[in-house]
Amino acid sequence: MKPATVLRELEDALRTLDVRVRRERGTFRGGLCTVAGREVVVLNKLHPPEAQLVVLAESMRELPHDELYLRPAVRAVVDDVWSELDAGVDALAGTSGEDDA
Repeated sequence: MKPATVLRELEDALRTLDVRVRRERGTFRGGLCTVAGREVVVLNKLHPPEAQLVVLAESMRELPHDELYLRPAVRAVVDDVWSELDAGVDALAGTSGEDDA
């Protein structure tokens, strides 16, 4: 499954959890935050879809996702990202984002 497709499905899944997804330009990595009492995931427009996908998967981990349906291929990608995080691997390493810090 193409990263852009997985990205789109993760965005849709986050919306079902009432989490807003925003894309901004800058020198930031992105992630989950709270703005005016509402949870928001900010993605860096300058980063490739693979890097944005990692940010969404990391953010989803912090939310109540147990009852959330994801297609098996999407769930597999999310599980891979989470496994890398558990192993202490920088899941963004190898993506060609401008600034991953």
